[in-house]
Amino acid sequence: MLVDDNPIVRSALRGWLASAEDVTVVGEAPDGRTAVAMAQRLRPEVTLLDHRMPIADGLSVVSQVAKYSHVLVLTSDDADELIAGMLRGGARGYLVHGEFDPAELLRAVRAVAAGQGWLSPRTASVTISALREQAAREQADADAAERLRAARERFGLTRREQDVMALLCAGHSNAAIARRLLLTEKTVKNHLANIFSKLQVGNRTEAVVRWTGRR
Repeated sequence: MLVDDNPIVRSALRGWLASAEDVTVVGEAPDGRTAVAMAQRLRPEVTLLDHRMPIADGLSVVSQVAKYSHVLVLTSDDADELIAGMLRGGARGYLVHGEFDPAELLRAVRAVAAGQGWLSPRTASVTISALREQAAREQADADAAERLRAARERFGLTRREQDVMALLCAGHSNAAIARRLLLTEKTVKNHLANIFSKLQVGNRTEAVVRWTGRR
């Protein structure tokens, strides 16, 4: 199925695909809303999905279309956020207009129909960068969790003191901590006094540094 608001683009794509005996265009849609309805009715093996369209754009419907068809995004947009969003939404492939020829389009369609992925070089580099950033974030989160676990074992804070300490590290005032934990400010001050004593520090800044292991 071809999904693009430009009839000239759809005609060109239809012409390219017509050269292959194993590919048949079963439907065309000029906007995202129509694409979802047609995908549900026709269940095409592959949907070539544009992004910039009236009524509903590609990003807003990719997850719905992907329920009924393997999606190969075909668009002129190559913004990192769009590429990542389309892939998260269920697209199996992403090609940018001007960066592929009819032969590559057919290879991509066949690969996506078989349940494989197909990314243009530009898209692949964005995907790799996103995976690296995600891995770095996950490692940073794991490191932070390990530091907190070690700090809890080392300093012996109670669960409530840990709650207070977490909000303190997030920059909340005594009043804000009291509101969030449904405590009085006096109780918060008492908890902070106990925390300072256990951490052997004299103020909030030193407590955060000691608790998080920062220098």
